[in-house]
Amino acid sequence: MPPSAELPGFLHTVAPILDRWGYLAIGGIIVVESFGVPAPGQTIMAAASVYAGYGRMNIWAVAAICFVTAVIGDNIGYWIGLRGGRKIVNRWGKYILVTPARLAKAEQFFARRGNRIIVIARFIDGLRQLNGVIAGITRMPWKTFLLYNAIGAALWVGFWCTLAYQLGANLGPIMGRIHQYQWPVIGVLVLAVTTYVILHVRHIRRRRARTAAEIRQAEEQAGQPGPTEAKEQTQA
Repeated sequence: MPPSAELPGFLHTVAPILDRWGYLAIGGIIVVESFGVPAPGQTIMAAASVYAGYGRMNIWAVAAICFVTAVIGDNIGYWIGLRGGRKIVNRWGKYILVTPARLAKAEQFFARRGNRIIVIARFIDGLRQLNGVIAGITRMPWKTFLLYNAIGAALWVGFWCTLAYQLGANLGPIMGRIHQYQWPVIGVLVLAVTTYVILHVRHIRRRRARTAAEIRQAEEQAGQPGPTEAKEQTQA
């Protein structure tokens, strides 16, 4: 088992916390990050997964804790946004580096992308911390938020835990590359999701139009008299 000093790059910064508090540190940091507090949630998850790769932690426990606490934290953020909303953020946000300008920018991005942004929000710095708060402020239905948020958390945890667990000490340079190109990749993902949604909606509309046309045709045919009925009506 390697000492914490051998953790790659910036992952080494969370090693003392992880060494002392273990799984509790993972859950606590991810919870607070998920409702808006700037904290190294993604970093400590990656570091814990590297530890798991060397046998110092259990990867399944790491992944489960990360997923559950991410969902819990986002739902706390949703409640904050729903109950206090912008007033709380404007008054207290400066103490956790959430300025009104940063919130407004995140809201605009959120409004343009709709519900689907919840799925990929965890991969975007800034939105990862604020997506629950913004969903609450915009009064997104809680069940809708919970579903999309759980999907996003599962993808986020699955991606980083698997990557860090498998790559270990090589993760630092790779994460640097990912952060360098995150916006082009996110743009491609958003474009792909948007294209899929548009095509899917068009397909549904066309299918509904065909069904409506078939119903109208059937009703028209049902309203017309058959050959026997027409003959009887003529004789009468």
